[in-house]
Parts: sequence; structure tokens; C-alpha cells
Amino acid sequence: MTRFTRRFNFKIICHFLAVLLVFNGFFMLAASAVSLYFEDGVTTGIFSAGVLTLFVGSVIFLLTKNHKKEIKKRDGYIIVTFGWLIMAFSGTLPYVMTGAIPNFTNAFFETMSGFTTTGATILNEIESLPESILFWRSLTHWIGGMGIIVLAIAILPLLGIGGMQLFAAEAPGPSSDKLHPRITDTAKRLWLIYFLYTLIQTLLLNLAGMSLFDAINHSMSTLSTGGFSTKNASIAHWNDIPAIQYITIVFMFLAGTNFVLSYFAFKGRFSKIFRDEEFRLYGVFILIFTFIVASIVYFQADFSISSIAHPEVFGKLEASIRHALFQVLAIVTTTGFVTADYTMWTPFLTMFFFGLMFLGGSAGSTSGGMKIVRHLITIKNGILEFKRAFHAHAVLPVRYNERAIPQSIVFNILAFFIFYILLFIIGVAVFSFLGLDFQTALGGAASTLGNVGPALGGLGPVFSYDMLPTLGKWWATFLMLVGRLELFTVLILLTPFFWRNR
Repeated sequence: MTRFTRRFNFKIICHFLAVLLVFNGFFMLAASAVSLYFEDGVTTGIFSAGVLTLFVGSVIFLLTKNHKKEIKKRDGYIIVTFGWLIMAFSGTLPYVMTGAIPNFTNAFFETMSGFTTTGATILNEIESLPESILFWRSLTHWIGGMGIIVLAIAILPLLGIGGMQLFAAEAPGPSSDKLHPRITDTAKRLWLIYFLYTLIQTLLLNLAGMSLFDAINHSMSTLSTGGFSTKNASIAHWNDIPAIQYITIVFMFLAGTNFVLSYFAFKGRFSKIFRDEEFRLYGVFILIFTFIVASIVYFQADFSISSIAHPEVFGKLEASIRHALFQVLAIVTTTGFVTADYTMWTPFLTMFFFGLMFLGGSAGSTSGGMKIVRHLITIKNGILEFKRAFHAHAVLPVRYNERAIPQSIVFNILAFFIFYILLFIIGVAVFSFLGLDFQTALGGAASTLGNVGPALGGLGPVFSYDMLPTLGKWWATFLMLVGRLELFTVLILLTPFFWRNR
């Protein structure tokens, strides 16, 4: 055995990847059942994709079943990053083997956008796709969304990703380099809440006027904060049914909230929810931003050119508030649904929504972006720096939820901000080099890195990402993956010292 192989537990790495392939295969078979039900003509292709994925995963699973139970940090980083990659590569099979997206680059882009819950699409005629392919697109969101919850609660604290420990402190989780049985219990509870929310939203949307098929797909996209829709116009397709938008608003808010708080709510421990600083700030942000947008939309935006249909349903004021609240939540939680082309409202609001792409929802939610807890701690640390300037010897720790935060986590969060902005700048530069105009490059980099979906310019809410050149699509998928996995999880694999013996 070489020194290189001793650094990693390759059997357990392959074993975890095999489990993911098996799960992916079963979900593809579920999509093939949808194809059979609707008789959409692609049953054979999607069934073959499921069987192939299931077979490869099962073989690897059996070959690696005799592995050491210990998983170290190095193994964890590889499992998380390559796990998302293996899901994305295998997830292209239903698109390619059915001919729905025959181009591999486009299929990989769509799949990565699905599993990372970005919601950016290269498709221009979504409604012409077979029902099973539409279901598979939404299913990739749903799988990826719950994977992020389990990742954030159970895996990232194990890997020492700064900031994630803050919300996980109250939840069961790992406490050493060995996978703790409590991770399984945590995952089960979170899956149950996730499934329950999806079921409730599906029923409500169906009652409000969506078909059952559309309701299922949009519920999976909402709870995962993904944004894939079965309609070309997204939620704007139902602009004449405000109830559908209000239902989606409620569940976007829940999806952007720390899922541990949902667990506390089901346990009746509401005091923990309202004492949570991040949750309070999340709510305040939504209210303030909605007020700003609604005021400008009401007094300045022209409904006739901003794609807000039927404002007369409950009046202009109600329509302004509803569309403002919807779009603020869609961007902050990185869901990416649209009820209007917000880039047509006013130039100020275009830049305002661009800024919201950097906010993100709560830690421990399915949303992307920087996360509110990081902004909160960075602001608190900045304020304390003023005090330290006058009291150089004073011990002034940053506090979150009435607990002092270790300085190492504060440094990690500050490093996260630096790398995030640096990667955004590089992202803009690469898109510009590939021929995109400045506004489109800005929006594309912010949206893909933050897993938002709709962007600005040529990648705005009413356009697709099909206009990107081939290299641009691969660069966008890289940004999606890095942003979804909290930067360090992926970037650390690109450093030489990760692969060294020490």
C-alpha cells in the first residue's frame, strides 16, 4: 500500500458514492413510472437510465461493503464533492437517453442546476418536454435540496466548515471523526419534515387550481429552493390566481428558514424559534425589502410592461405587495421562481435584486447564497472592531444567540466572504472573456455562485442560459457546485497540501 492510498479510505469513499448511485437509480425508475402513466413516449429511455445507474451502483456497493467504518476529514471532503459530481453525471442519463436534451453539455448543465437547486435552465420550450422529464427535473431539485440539509446539519460540522456549527449546535450531529449514529436520526427527522412540507404544499396548490402534476413539481421545486417549473412563464403562468402565489410565498419562506427551527416548531418549542437571531433578522429583512420594492412598484413601475398580469384582481396595491413579496423571497431564498420580469420594473430595482443575490437564506435551509448568519456575524465583528480600537486589551467576543463564538469560526466566516467575492470577480471576468456583456456577466456570476437561477441582462427572468457558449456553461456548472457546497468543500480539493501525506 502506497503512502497516497493510506491517506484516504477509498473503500468507504466508493461505498458512499455507490449508495448515491443506487438512490439515483431508484429515483429514475420512479420517473419512468410517471412516463408509463402519462404514456409520454420515453419510458424505455428513462427506465434504461435507471437500470444502468442502479446496476453500476449495486456492483460498486457490493465490491466495497467490507470497509473500515471510520471516515476522516479528507474522506469527507472527497465524498461530498464527488458525491454531487457523480449524481450530476449519472443524472444526465434520463435527458440523453430519451433525447430530451441530446447535447451532453446542456444535459450536464441542466442536471447540475437541478441537484444544486440553482434552477438555471438551458431549455427554451419547457412545456414541450415529456411529463417524465419534467418530473425528473423537479426531482433533481428535491433530492439535492434535502441532500443539502443533511450535508449542512450532519457533514459540514464534521469537516469543520466554519459557521455551520452555529445552527447545528442544538441539533444531533457528529462529534468526532467517526460517523455518529445520531446523524441517521437527524436525517430521518429532517426528511420527514421536508416530505411533510412537500405534501402539504402539493395539496394546497392543487386545491388552489394547479393540476396535481404541476402541484407536485412546483412543491418539489419550492421546498428545495430550486425554481424549475413545468411552465415557460414559471409561476407567472398562474398570475390570475393569487392564491397560488401566496401558497408558494409561505413555503418559500419556510424553505429559506433553518430546518432545525421547523423541528422545534413541531415539538412545540416556539421560544427557541423567536430567540434565534438569524430567524429574526431573516424576517426583518424580508419585511423591509418587500416594503421598499412594493413602494417603488406601486408608484413607479408600469404594470403593462413589467409582466404583472391582472393587477385588477384585488387592486394595484395588493398586486404590488404580492409581487414584491414573491420576488424578494424568490431571490433571497434563491428559489428563482418569477411572477414578473423584475428587470423591467425600474433600474434601481434591477440593481436592488442583484444585491439580494448575495444575501441568501438561513443556514440549515435549502437556500444558497452567503447565508444570513454569516452577514450577521460579520456585521457584529465589524462593530466590535470599533470598540477594540479604543479598548485594545479588552476581551470582546462576538456573540450569537447569547453564546460567545470561537475566534476560529469568525476568521473562517471572514475568509468565506473574501473567497466568495474573489470567486465572483473571477466569475465575472471569465464570462466577460467568453463574450458576455458586463451586465449579463455580473448577473450570471452572482446567480450561479449563489444558486439563484434568474439573473440580469441576457440571463434575466424571461431568458434561458442556452445563450452561453459551451465553455461558459461548464464554468457556470463549476460556480453552481462551489457555491452550493460552501466554497471550501470544493476549493480545498484544488490545493496541493490536501493531497500530501500530512
